[in-house]
Amino acid sequence: MRLHRLDITAFGPFGGSQSVDFDALSAAGLFLLHGPTGAGKTSVLDAVCYALYGTVPGARQSGSGKGMNLRSDHAEPGTRAEIRLDLTVAGRRLEVTRQPAWERPKLRGKGTTVDKAQTWLREYDSTTGTWKDLSRSHDEVGREFEQLLGMSREQFCQVVLLPQGDFARFLRADAEARGRLLGRLFDTQRFADVEKRLADRRRATEARVREGDAALLADAHRMQQESGDAMELPELAPGDPGLAEAVLGAAAVARATARERLTIAHLRLGAAESAHTEARRALDAVRELARLQSRFAEARQRAERLQQHSGAHREAQERMERSRKAEAVAPALELREVAEEEHRRAAAAEARARGTLPDSHADAGASGLAAAARRAAEELGGLDAARRAEQKLVQLAEERDGLDRQERADEEVLREAEAWLDGWDGARAALQARVDSAQEAATRAEQLAVRREPMGKRLTAARTRDALAADLEDAQRRARACEQQALAARAHWLDLKEQRLTGIAAELAAHLTDGEPCTVCGATEHPAPARKIAGHVDRETEERAHRTSQEADRRHAEAERRLGVVREALAAATAEAGDTPTAQLEAQAEELDQEYARARREASALHAAHEELRRAEREREQRLADRQQAAVRAASRLTRRDTLEREQAQLEAELTQARGTAGSVAARAAQLERRVALLTDAADAARTAEDTAQRLKDADARLADAAYRAGFDTPQAAAAALLDPAAHRELQHRLDAWQSEEAAVRTVLAEGDTAAAAQQPPADLATAERTAAEAERRLRAAASARDAAARCCTELDRLSARATAAVRRLAPLREEYDRVARLAALTAGTSADNERKMRLESYVLAARLEQVAAAATARLQRMSSGRYTLVHSDDRSGRGRSGLGLHVVDAWTGRERDTATLSGGETFFASLALALGLADVVTDEAGGVRLDTLFIDEGFGSLDDQTLDEVLDVLDSLRERDRSVGIVSHVPDLRRRIHAQLEVVKGRTGSVLRQRGV
Repeated sequence: MRLHRLDITAFGPFGGSQSVDFDALSAAGLFLLHGPTGAGKTSVLDAVCYALYGTVPGARQSGSGKGMNLRSDHAEPGTRAEIRLDLTVAGRRLEVTRQPAWERPKLRGKGTTVDKAQTWLREYDSTTGTWKDLSRSHDEVGREFEQLLGMSREQFCQVVLLPQGDFARFLRADAEARGRLLGRLFDTQRFADVEKRLADRRRATEARVREGDAALLADAHRMQQESGDAMELPELAPGDPGLAEAVLGAAAVARATARERLTIAHLRLGAAESAHTEARRALDAVRELARLQSRFAEARQRAERLQQHSGAHREAQERMERSRKAEAVAPALELREVAEEEHRRAAAAEARARGTLPDSHADAGASGLAAAARRAAEELGGLDAARRAEQKLVQLAEERDGLDRQERADEEVLREAEAWLDGWDGARAALQARVDSAQEAATRAEQLAVRREPMGKRLTAARTRDALAADLEDAQRRARACEQQALAARAHWLDLKEQRLTGIAAELAAHLTDGEPCTVCGATEHPAPARKIAGHVDRETEERAHRTSQEADRRHAEAERRLGVVREALAAATAEAGDTPTAQLEAQAEELDQEYARARREASALHAAHEELRRAEREREQRLADRQQAAVRAASRLTRRDTLEREQAQLEAELTQARGTAGSVAARAAQLERRVALLTDAADAARTAEDTAQRLKDADARLADAAYRAGFDTPQAAAAALLDPAAHRELQHRLDAWQSEEAAVRTVLAEGDTAAAAQQPPADLATAERTAAEAERRLRAAASARDAAARCCTELDRLSARATAAVRRLAPLREEYDRVARLAALTAGTSADNERKMRLESYVLAARLEQVAAAATARLQRMSSGRYTLVHSDDRSGRGRSGLGLHVVDAWTGRERDTATLSGGETFFASLALALGLADVVTDEAGGVRLDTLFIDEGFGSLDDQTLDEVLDVLDSLRERDRSVGIVSHVPDLRRRIHAQLEVVKGRTGSVLRQRGV
């Protein structure tokens, strides 16, 4: 992946449009991204990440919501945030443009509306020299880059945007924290899934084995219940190794015992059946004899009873004969009874009807009563018009009452409206005053908000100024001390050098040999060589003092450099904060914040005051309208009331004549209706009574004639001889039963078998029944025993077959469980075969960490001048499990120690080497995608000059793989060492980007 150009608009701290030419920066191999704290160096990297993946890195995305907070606060109101990135990845030239969601001002009216995020992806077609559109889907573009790069957003941020703080923590982290990071980068979730799946499969297989064992054991218990004491089953539990053999062996013994019992039961059943047949045959013979003897004795008793009731039989025959004669008179009797009942009811009805009439109609006949009813009905018909007039009068009264209620309601409305409108001017003035006060507070809050940000920056600068003042004094003391030490060391070295030069002759003479020429004069004879005096300084001592002096000079130069940095920072803070004391600035800032908070609280009532004023104005308009409508209704009521009074007077006159003595027309009509009804009922009852009296007289004559013809002296005698249907049927039934009983007795007494049986001794039926019952009981018991034995054999065969089949099914399942359990324990690190107790995912991550350590060591040795080497350690850590240890080998001591013991600078270049090594390994893991552009964020300030040179040499060597590295730092020394620079300049209207040295 190589970046070509980045365009940023209204993003983060960049209020306007800024561009970065990465091609120009990358030409130098190393380029520097620098600027003051808070200027927006990291925002450039955020823009690259957002263009590719649609989100910003790490924790910064949690505050960005749906992207609306990514827009710069310095941007113009109508300017939308936009990121455009031109890059080459996987051999394809692509351009991606993203616009985060934002709240823009509405085109009409006040307020804002939310525009959704927009994304465009284009690809450059080299054959035609044009760009073609690929996609406009926000998520689809992110997935496209994730597939092309072979890395997720988290991996990209760790591999391309190398966050040094994360890798310093990685160096010092425990095995669990390292495992989480490596797991995200190398996507080892699939190995964890394998562990989980094996564990789940082990549990599932174990559950199936236990379920099968439980079913097998349940079948064994059922076989034990079926066989009784024939099956002995030891104490077993699901999962016991010998469960299957024990169950099958006990079942075989139980089946053999059950078959023997079935044979014995068959023999006993045959003997019981023979005895039962003989007993049943004897019982049948005794029962037949007892039946014949009982039949003969019963017939003799029936014959005696017939003889005793013969007189009653003759009386019944005579009564039946008289009833047949009286049946000829029955129709006349029924007619006479009906006529008498009808006349009795009609006479009673007539008496009741006449009892309700006035005395003037008490003696009138049916025709007179009918004529009086017709006259009352005619008078009733003339009251219809009076009814309508009365109803109309009621309606007029109700309408007048409604007018009175409406008048009272309107008077109440007018009183309320007048009372409310009288206080309108004062209320409106008070509401307007609230609105004006809240508006003034809102204006004051806006003015104070403009003053707060400069005050906050000035206060921060003042606090920085105070802190740097103390640092300056400390730096000055250290610089003066280092200067004194350097001067003393240099003076000591010069003294030693002078002493050595003074005794240099003795030092040269120490190397003279007779016959060998002198290195100074060339003579071969040395008659009086110089001798070393006490306190002579040799070359080694002088050189050691020289190195001490150089080291003191170096420390002095470093102290002076640090003093310059503090002075420069103090001057910048003083320029921004001024000379005002920090306490005074804090008091001013606090006072400004309090005043701003008060103004905000007062301004928050502006909307409510506006709403209350608008509600009051709407209520005033409604009150005026109500008052006008009440006046119109009052005028209309006066006219309508006059009309109603005239109509009421006219109707009252008409109704007085129609009501007569009654209280109302309805009461008069009710009187007439009752009179008509009573007269009509009385006339009808009188006519009915006259008709029923004539029919009763005719019925008496016909009844007397019918009784004479039937042979009865009087109608009453005929009626007494007549039987009702129930008595007739009962009497006929008695006569028929007598005849049937007499014939049946004669038949039984004439039978030969019955008479012969009566001559024999009485039958002993009880003894024969007891003998047969005992034989039947024995037969049932034998049959039950045979059936139970057969059922036991059948059930044992079935359960044994099922148990055998279950054992066959469980055999491969047990083998599978053993295999899966071994694999699950091995991958989970709990198996004895896994000596280091390493989980599968930890094992894979350990291999990856070993690769990362090897790749990082190649650069770490160069950065540390061959001193340090990173090695992976799989020693056990915590709960007996092997961890993801990372140690450093110090070549100076030959000892291996933990990475947490490294100093600050050593930790930086070790973490940098680790980050670069991790980038190489993850790149290879991602499919070999070339990463031609890398960024390293901060950390260089902790390095000395020599180490910084070595780190820069390592980074510069990345160009051998045609890579460009961007260093994000504010270290001033890097500006002198790296010529290609991208500077972020901070200002009140937002930050801007400047490219230098390209």
